[in-house]
Amino acid sequence: MKPIIIQQTDTPVIQKTKDLCQTILDQPAYQSIKKTIQTFLDDAAMSAHYQRLCDAQDTLHQKHEQGEMITDDEVAAFERDETEFLANPLAQQFIEAQRQMHKIEQTITAYVRKTFELGRMPTEEDFSGGGCGPSCGCH
Repeated sequence: MKPIIIQQTDTPVIQKTKDLCQTILDQPAYQSIKKTIQTFLDDAAMSAHYQRLCDAQDTLHQKHEQGEMITDDEVAAFERDETEFLANPLAQQFIEAQRQMHKIEQTITAYVRKTFELGRMPTEEDFSGGGCGPSCGCH
């Protein structure tokens, strides 16, 4: 994988991008999401439980990809651990905060991608067509 090269000079695009980043940081909704995520991360037991779940999921995925059998006991153990994790309100808040953060990122990415695709500022109508655009290969 090639490293991402970040333009260091302060071009107008970089300055506007920095302005966008600061605007995101200044939003009360972002501050609330960030606080929720940090509260979860500060809880060592919950963070460790989440890490165990991620590790178990990775292991099951690797076994599946390698064509290895995944036993019913392995699946049941994972599901029990996941159910226990999701029963905790702090875990639920963390997952919802992650979803909200991801949605912000997806929205920004969609606007930038559509701008490159159209060569102009996209409108709401540009996002309601259902397709990705002529260059995505899905048509």
